[in-house]
Amino acid sequence: MPVVNYNNNIRTSQRPGISLKESQEFYKTWAADYDKDTADSNYNGPRATAHRMLNLFEGKTDVRILDVAAGTGMSGEALHKVGFRSMDALEPSEDMLVLAKEKNVYGRLIKDFLGTNRLDIVDGEYDATVMVGGMVEGHVGCDCLEELIRVVKPGGFVVITMREVNLRKIPEYRKLEPRMAALQNEGCWEQVSRDVFPNYCEGEEGIIFVYRVC
Repeated sequence: MPVVNYNNNIRTSQRPGISLKESQEFYKTWAADYDKDTADSNYNGPRATAHRMLNLFEGKTDVRILDVAAGTGMSGEALHKVGFRSMDALEPSEDMLVLAKEKNVYGRLIKDFLGTNRLDIVDGEYDATVMVGGMVEGHVGCDCLEELIRVVKPGGFVVITMREVNLRKIPEYRKLEPRMAALQNEGCWEQVSRDVFPNYCEGEEGIIFVYRVC
């Protein structure tokens, strides 16, 4: 079993009842230490997702990816390490986005929230949208799925990676899989896979959802 380090900053940023505004304010003070804190807590979400993406595209890396809730760019960096080169980042925190830019793995850097608002992105712009760790208390809600789908071309993928326990622990995400199923019934996308894997972060299991856009 991995050594579990329950990091105080991670827990503070995701404390029960935290609002979106409060979580974004917290990143102003945490951004500089974010990569170190998550690495110390055995955060494997970006690496696991990058390898899942490589498998999805059967080793093909000349595809366009939008990294959603990109933070400091850890997921973009992991994708870059396995060969992906055409990536843009979407992130609401300016402090986090500055650090993401320094990793030199992104093209366009988009400062915006993901929700019901329409992003400054045309329909079908990407081959895939990837969101790793965005679905935690006080962050991205279940109302974002339609926008994740809209910016992906038909046949492309939406990939969401999160703590598996959040599906039961956090009221907002108890609605996630029913909403995913409803969108499938509406013909918006179809589920490709639902994989639970060990040691996502702090020793807890992670889950990777993959959907193909119709």
